[in-house]
Amino acid sequence: MPVAASAVYFLNLRGDVLINRLYRDDVGGNMVDAFRTHIMQTKELGTCPVRQIGGCSFFYMRISNVYIVIVVSSNANVACAFKFVVEAVALFKSYFGGAFDEDAIRNNFVLIYELLDEIMDFGYPQNLSPEILKLYITQEGVRSPFSSKPTDKPVPNATLQVTGAVGWRREGLVYKKNEVFLDIVESVNLLMSSKGSVLRCDVTGKILMKCFLSGMPDLKLGLNDKIGLEKESQLKSRPTKSGKTIELDDVTFHQCVNLTRFNSEKTVSFVPPDGEFELMKYRITEGVNLPFRVLPTIKELGRTRMEVNVKVKSVFGAKMFALGVVIKIPVPKQTAKTSFQVTSGRAKYNASIDCLVWKIRKFPGQTEPTLSAEVELISTIAEKKSWTRPPIQMEFQVTY
Repeated sequence: MPVAASAVYFLNLRGDVLINRLYRDDVGGNMVDAFRTHIMQTKELGTCPVRQIGGCSFFYMRISNVYIVIVVSSNANVACAFKFVVEAVALFKSYFGGAFDEDAIRNNFVLIYELLDEIMDFGYPQNLSPEILKLYITQEGVRSPFSSKPTDKPVPNATLQVTGAVGWRREGLVYKKNEVFLDIVESVNLLMSSKGSVLRCDVTGKILMKCFLSGMPDLKLGLNDKIGLEKESQLKSRPTKSGKTIELDDVTFHQCVNLTRFNSEKTVSFVPPDGEFELMKYRITEGVNLPFRVLPTIKELGRTRMEVNVKVKSVFGAKMFALGVVIKIPVPKQTAKTSFQVTSGRAKYNASIDCLVWKIRKFPGQTEPTLSAEVELISTIAEKKSWTRPPIQMEFQVTY
């Protein structure tokens, strides 16, 4: 289901219209007044990004000090509308040098109107790729003074880029040195009970690439293990030789990936865009190896004292290490005084978030640093039973 937008508005924080574009005649020009009256003036902007007023739906998102509002008079795909907003902002930033705020809009309103006519036709989103649009909308925007200078690149045939099979890459690229950089960034989301058992655990990851290659190269990404989507390997009668699979619950590819070849051969083959891009995103819920184990012991000694002991064990290899480790240990709001003893790193009490913040700059593998703290509390009747022991939070980066 497409968006079928009737109008797009750009408003500042006061509700003044900076730029607007009407794509259909099924809504009146006073729809922005309804948005200001029923949403902005009632301070309900942060409650829900979708509202219905007078038979019209309003999809809005705040970027910096600007609200982008899409007005729809019929049933529409909400996810597609917000995807259009995100990609449109990325397009504007590429023209403005990385800045998108009220000043950037006022300085580039002519260019924005031209782009709005190209990226949406009768309310339906069109091509929003900056690489393609810059081939035939060559006007440069007023760039931020802190933005990087644009690089001079040859302008190829725009028609071939729009209608060709490889619209994300220009022809005739030549580099003296061919280089490819690949990074895998994973985030572990973990919920553990007070007894140490894992209640929920999943990993979200993305593969980032930066390519400086000549011509039209056809690349293939090889994985050590076999990919199995939605536990596909469990349906096979014979196990794999390695006995090891990567169970991906869902995966999203860049448009350059050959999906037909991936479905048949489980091979990630692609003609890469020039420069930096995100090749794929994925999520894993089974077979996750946790890099750390957190073992807390918290004793409440009466109404005015607490003892906190936290041991963090790194279970990855001794030759590896984690960087930027931050452990946040919640304490009651009526905390008055704290004292610490740590075997590694530094710790302090942060009253703004009611946590003991323990920072370890470099955390080697197969080690067990500990924190011991004494917490003195202010005895109040109101706060006697209000503390519910929130979970411990941990941030880290482990480079493999």
